[in-house]
Amino acid sequence: MAWSEAVDGWARGRWWQWRVPLLCLLAWDAKRHLADPGAGGLFSGITFGTHELGHLLFAPFGEVLTVAGGSINQLLIPVLTGLLFVYYTDYFGIAVAGTWLASSLLDLARYIGDARTLDLDLVGFGENSIHDWAWLLGHFRILQYDTRIAAFTRGVAVLVLLCSLGLGVWLCVRMWALPRDSGGEGAPS
Repeated sequence: MAWSEAVDGWARGRWWQWRVPLLCLLAWDAKRHLADPGAGGLFSGITFGTHELGHLLFAPFGEVLTVAGGSINQLLIPVLTGLLFVYYTDYFGIAVAGTWLASSLLDLARYIGDARTLDLDLVGFGENSIHDWAWLLGHFRILQYDTRIAAFTRGVAVLVLLCSLGLGVWLCVRMWALPRDSGGEGAPS
């Protein structure tokens, strides 16, 4: 079965009416986040939590992974969430997980771009918090490329965001366009 046929089978009978406002909220939030990276986004709180958890999870694997673990985890959790939606065949959930990943990448780009200037307030464990990306880029002797790496990360974030929102719009259009089954299987989801 082709992917578009599988999506049509999934979309038939589902309610687009509650998904469109959610998609509009995600698009508005993304626009705000892009315009003012310091504003954060809807996912910033959970992204921060997964980032800090990542330092703890990767701590047994050495200093480099302990420092990088926060950033790894803040990207890994939305990716794993998307994969969970793939497993459960929830296509709209994949689009939402993609916007979370894009938001996380935007937060990460801001953090990477701050590696030399150290303008961001740091929050972490203990009194002597280090700037993860200043340490990592310095460790690998590429600190001078912080803004280029940040710009690349931001570009990836925009690409992921556009693809995710585009998927969400396409799914809503498919849900709207496909006729409902008259099998009486209960309320659409």
